[in-house]
Amino acid sequence: MSNDQPLKTFYGDQLGDFANYLAVERNLSANTVDAYRSDLRLAATYWQQHGISDWQHVDRFAVLSLLASMQNQGRAAETESRMVSSLRQFFDYLSRQELISENPMKLVQLPKGRRKLPTVLSESEVSRLLAVPDTGTPLGIRDRAMWELMYATGVRVSELVNLTMTELHLAVGLIQPRGKGDKERIIPVGDIASDWVQRYLTQVRPQLLKKQFSTAVFLNAHGRQLTRQGVWKNLKRDVLAAGITKDVTPHTLRHSFATHLLEHGADLRVVQELLGHADIATTQIYTHVSKQRLTAVYQKYHPRA
Repeated sequence: MSNDQPLKTFYGDQLGDFANYLAVERNLSANTVDAYRSDLRLAATYWQQHGISDWQHVDRFAVLSLLASMQNQGRAAETESRMVSSLRQFFDYLSRQELISENPMKLVQLPKGRRKLPTVLSESEVSRLLAVPDTGTPLGIRDRAMWELMYATGVRVSELVNLTMTELHLAVGLIQPRGKGDKERIIPVGDIASDWVQRYLTQVRPQLLKKQFSTAVFLNAHGRQLTRQGVWKNLKRDVLAAGITKDVTPHTLRHSFATHLLEHGADLRVVQELLGHADIATTQIYTHVSKQRLTAVYQKYHPRA
């Protein structure tokens, strides 16, 4: 691809080929493919500057040197973690294509101390947030329905705004969103969230839609599909009104959904399926969050803690 041209002298066409593989064979979104390519270009540029001329000569120590450099530059833990994930996927691809003899990522693990735990709301904070929207107004009913659905199902904000009417199956308590890579999954919806969504569909959505047509479930005040930015803006407003001081994003409701399920005894594999994670290692971070919260409760309330 054209924006990989400066590295072709040293790295051939592997970056472009890998990007095509992600887009065509794995059906990943353009944003996800761009994120992979950005990470790999950064790594390739670093190694090129340190005298490594091709992927074949990247070993474990070259990877560790790159990660150390990122830490020294003050890069966030999430950025380092994403780099490790991108490199792991890429070198796995090169191995399958028999373009390298040894996979340097087999012996590389991200230090656990660098893993940043996600922000999670307590159950009481979730209750306060859900109580904020003014359900005496149409948009208040819409927002209450959105927050209830996000917390009840753990859907990503992109899945929420792209949810269509045909993907709602409230009569049987299910929704069928499309996640990363356009993959469908089926998620149960509790009675409370179902009731609020149904109330929005019958009382509010027809008002917002007027005589327009849209397949999107959640609409803005002009009857058009709500955007991710619109959801983020409204959530920030309601978080502030709820008196919650944590840095809350739409993804925080997804984190809270997963953590609260585990705290109440849900199986990790079930949570993985509900979240749509391809790898259970991604889901395991919530076990750390859950243990951390349990420890905090113990330290606070046990008389001899």
